[in-house]
Amino acid sequence: MEIRFRDAVRDDLPAIVAMLADDPLGATRESGNDPFAPHYVTAFEAIERDHNQRLVVGEDAQGVNAVCQITLVPGLSRNGATRALLESIRVASRCRGQGVGERLLCHALDLARASGAYIAQLTSDHSRGDAHRFYQKLGFEPSHVGFKMQLQR
Repeated sequence: MEIRFRDAVRDDLPAIVAMLADDPLGATRESGNDPFAPHYVTAFEAIERDHNQRLVVGEDAQGVNAVCQITLVPGLSRNGATRALLESIRVASRCRGQGVGERLLCHALDLARASGAYIAQLTSDHSRGDAHRFYQKLGFEPSHVGFKMQLQR
């Protein structure tokens, strides 16, 4: 499968939101019926303006098939190291099991390295066992316990 990676544009929102909603967890968290809803557009525009953010999509002849958000987080720990936080990693269901996710993450890690990141990290819901095995296969280690708190509804 031929795939190319690029920065997302606003017109990619329908494909991105569809991928975010296309699993049991996402189906409960996303409002995929309106990918141009103000909350998605506002979030996209904020990502686009922030020089520490990249929203990368993969596409093939059929359209956008993968997405990953890369956030660079400057920090004081680890001697002032910058971290690359990888979020919203999704592959369209039509492309799963074809190496798209691995190529997406390798591309994202290359971008992070080129931006000076020292370490890459991601979180994954406890219920995503397949994703955990995938991340470990790529060299990620389950090294920390993560905590989240919802601040708004």
